[in-house]
Amino acid sequence: MRIGVNALYLIPGGVGGTEVYLRSLLEAMAEIDRSNEWFLITNEETGAGLAPATANFHTLTQAVKASNRPARLLWEQTSLASLSRDLKLDVLFNPGFTAPFFCPCPMVTVFHDMQHKRHPEYFRWFDLPAWRFFLYWSAKRSARLIAVSEATRIDLRRFYPWLTPEAITVVPHGVAPRFFEIGPRRAPEKFLLCVSTLHPHKNIDRLIRAFAVVRPEGFRLVIAGLRGFHTAAIERTIEETGMSKAVRLTGWIPDGELMELYRTAWAFLYPSTFEGFGMPVLEALAAGVPAAVSGIEPMKSIAGGAALAFDPLSETAIAEAIARLTGDEVLRARLAAAGPERAREFTWQNSARQTLAVLETTH
Repeated sequence: MRIGVNALYLIPGGVGGTEVYLRSLLEAMAEIDRSNEWFLITNEETGAGLAPATANFHTLTQAVKASNRPARLLWEQTSLASLSRDLKLDVLFNPGFTAPFFCPCPMVTVFHDMQHKRHPEYFRWFDLPAWRFFLYWSAKRSARLIAVSEATRIDLRRFYPWLTPEAITVVPHGVAPRFFEIGPRRAPEKFLLCVSTLHPHKNIDRLIRAFAVVRPEGFRLVIAGLRGFHTAAIERTIEETGMSKAVRLTGWIPDGELMELYRTAWAFLYPSTFEGFGMPVLEALAAGVPAAVSGIEPMKSIAGGAALAFDPLSETAIAEAIARLTGDEVLRARLAAAGPERAREFTWQNSARQTLAVLETTH
């Protein structure tokens, strides 16, 4: 097959987990597929490192910047469709929610979540109409959809009831082997780690307030991730709770720094009130970091019994999880051992095989 990959949305260091998803999936795809021809359609900001170094992967850079979202969406709706025709693609893979509405070949589109439907209050008023319009028509025009979790599949059927069960395939994320290599080298220091973009649904405000209540002696809280549009509110919470010296917001950090945080974190917390998957949870489990996560789907199913679960809407419940992670050595040892065993059930190679199978059904 001749497979196009719509990577026009990708801004390195600017789109959070969807970047990790695409890079990891393509790397694994190159390991399992040497026969199909892959055409990565990228923007001017993507850079040359997206395509795997195998002969059947090709990069086609387009004269558009993803940081200019209106221009990128217009390019996607016009030039991408024409390019798909010129390349004689058998299928176009859209890994970032949106797709051209009029495409000469079948399309497979990935939905990472349905947050714009479940929690429209978390979106800026001027962003929401575009999310509703483009995602609806992407789902409508695609031959098949991939949901990254069962929770997202359920949401797709709920909000787009015209979708048939056969139209949606659940393909979970994987976790890179390098995270499993962290466990034997772990040297915990007195800080709790949360890996998260600073958006409202990530529930960082409650985490900070709960940390301020417990105030475990000598511990800091490190929150690593993109500075989203909720950053100013989180910074106010830090000031109001008197936690300026105890809470650190790293902003976006390179992969090497993130790995070092996993290696040295005392424990991991993920208090999000909504997720399509929750990739950092899987990374922490693989690294052997004792973890506590929101007791909601899909994180509850991903972690299984390998992490503490708490009510993300309760500061008391979050505070109790913090107290247990900082004070119960027996619990920490059990979670550290259980995490990698659970995470081994998720591999990017499996994700790639399942994704390729979906693409093949359209041909």
